[in-house]
Amino acid sequence: MGLNPKRFMQNSRTYSAMRARAFAVLILIIISCSASALAAADDDRYSYITVEDVQVRLDNGTAVIHVNYSVDESTRFIFFLLGKQDLRDKLLKILNYDDAKIQRIDLSSADFTVYNASHSYGKGIYWYPAHDFNVVIPVLTVQSPQTTRTFYNETQFPEGMGFFAEPVTEQVPQQELLLNP
Repeated sequence: MGLNPKRFMQNSRTYSAMRARAFAVLILIIISCSASALAAADDDRYSYITVEDVQVRLDNGTAVIHVNYSVDESTRFIFFLLGKQDLRDKLLKILNYDDAKIQRIDLSSADFTVYNASHSYGKGIYWYPAHDFNVVIPVLTVQSPQTTRTFYNETQFPEGMGFFAEPVTEQVPQQELLLNP
């Protein structure tokens, strides 16, 4: 039951090769993260994400948010290995909504829903308050059922916006229209 020197050397080489590969992957991750962090000098940038535009569609008390962005090419490999959880977290940090729910995400855009983003005053009257973002948004579009407001190079949606819910129109079947002149 003594040690077999050949087997020991073979296992030792395999173990060393595995450690070297793990170390190489770790170095790649560190380099790509530090390179993207150093390059993040622009105001419309957060880490490896550059925001292109944000569209907010107000639907009663809910805000449906669509974000277009680009990610550094060096990080695409990391997404392939580790998934998009870090991208999701960074986008949530950019948007600065505590209760945003992600609906869809890819490497160029994402959709979020924020329930109770607008305050209801009853009878279909809503107020979407001012909101701060954590980066400069090159093009910010906020759309209610009545109007659309567009802002350029803003870090916030200033002053808020009042709006009315879409009126619910009752559809009268065509037969009733013909029978009841």
